[in-house]
Amino acid sequence: MVFWIIILAMAVLVVLWLFVAMRRAQGLPIGDAADFDVQVYRDQLAEVERDVTRGVLPAEDAARMRTEISRRILSTDHAAPTEPTTTSTGPQRLIMAILAVVLVGGSVWLYSIIGAPGYGDMALEDRKRFAEELRENRPGQEEALANVPAFAPAEITPEFSALMQQLRETVANRPDDLQGHRLLAQNEARMGNFTAAADAQQEVLRLMGDTVGAEDITDYAELLILATNGYVSPEAEAALRAALVEDDQEGRSRYYIGLMMVQTGRPDIAFRIWDTLLRRGPDNASWIPPIKEQIMTVAALAGVNYTMPAIGAGAGAGPSLEDIEAASEMTAEERMEMIGGMVDGLSNRLATEGGPPQDWARLITSLAIMGNPDQALAVFNNAMSVFGDDPGARDIIVAAGSQAGVAEE
Repeated sequence: MVFWIIILAMAVLVVLWLFVAMRRAQGLPIGDAADFDVQVYRDQLAEVERDVTRGVLPAEDAARMRTEISRRILSTDHAAPTEPTTTSTGPQRLIMAILAVVLVGGSVWLYSIIGAPGYGDMALEDRKRFAEELRENRPGQEEALANVPAFAPAEITPEFSALMQQLRETVANRPDDLQGHRLLAQNEARMGNFTAAADAQQEVLRLMGDTVGAEDITDYAELLILATNGYVSPEAEAALRAALVEDDQEGRSRYYIGLMMVQTGRPDIAFRIWDTLLRRGPDNASWIPPIKEQIMTVAALAGVNYTMPAIGAGAGAGPSLEDIEAASEMTAEERMEMIGGMVDGLSNRLATEGGPPQDWARLITSLAIMGNPDQALAVFNNAMSVFGDDPGARDIIVAAGSQAGVAEE
C-alpha cells in the first residue's frame, strides 16, 4: 500500500507542476513579447553610440545601423496590440484535465499491466535463494489435498458402479494381485478419483519391485499431481526424479519437473526444460500441447525473447535434468564453455559413428547459436548428402538449416 501511495503522490506532484506552468502561461500578456523586442533594439542603439564614442565604429556604418534599428523599432511598435490580451482559459483547462487523466490513470494502468504490484526488487542471487526456500518449504501432498474440494463421483451407470465396487473388494482381499491394482488405478483415474488411483498405483510400484520402469513411476507422480489440481508436491517431485533416474529423457517427468520449477520461482529452468522437449518432439507427445500453451509466458518470465521452434526438428536426446539445472547457475562464459563441450562431443560422434537426423539437426542449430555459421553450413551440407534418399530425414535437416539461417531458400 505504501508503494501505491508514493507512486500516486509523485504523479499528482507532476500534474500540479504542469498546472502551475500552464497557469503562469495563461497570465502572460501577448504584448510582452513586443515590449521585450523593443528593449533589445534600444540596447543595440546604445551600443552603437558607445562604439562611435570609442572610435571602433565608422560614422557611415553607425548611421546605417541607426537607421536599420530605428526601422525595426517602428515596425515592432506598429505590430503590437494597443491592449494586452491573454489566451483563452477554456482550451487550457481541457488540456489540464486530459493531462491529469493520462498521467495518473495511465501510469497506474501501465504498471498494472507490466509491473509486479507488491513484489519488491531483488537481486538475482536473492531471487534464487528465495526460490530455493519456497521449494523446500512448500506444502506436502496431504496438506495440498486438504485444500482441494472433496472428490465428487462422476455420473456413471449403475452397472459400472457395481463393477467398481466389486473390483475394490477383490483388490482389498488380494493385496498381491498386480493386475488387479493396475485395473483399479486406471478405473479410479477414469472416474476422477485421483487420490485413490495414486494409492493403487503405489501398490503397483511395490509389487513390481526391481522391474519397475520410468513410465510406471511417472504414472504415479502424475496421479499425485492430478489429485492436487496441478500442484507438484515434494512427494510428486521425488517420484518424478526417481523416474528420471530410470530414464533421464522421460518426457512427462521432465514436463512436470518444469511445472514444479515455475511454481517455485524458477521459470528460467522450466523454460530450458520445456524448450528442449519441444525441439525433441514428437509433436503427438502428450506433453507438447500443455508446453505450447504455457511456454511463451514462461519465456517472458525468464526474460527470453522467444520464438516457438518447429516441434521435433531441432534436437535428439536433450541434456540431462542435472545439466539444465547446473547451467542455470553458471555465468555466461561457463555456460558457453559447457555447450561447446557438448557440441564437440556430438560432432565427433556423428563424424565417426553417424546418428539420426535429429542429432544432425541439433548440431546445426547449436553451431549457429554459438556463432559458427560456416561450420553449421558445412554440417548442413554433409547431412543433406547423408540423408539424400530419405525425404522425412531431409525435412528435419532443412527445418534445422532454416532455423540456423544456412539452408537455401
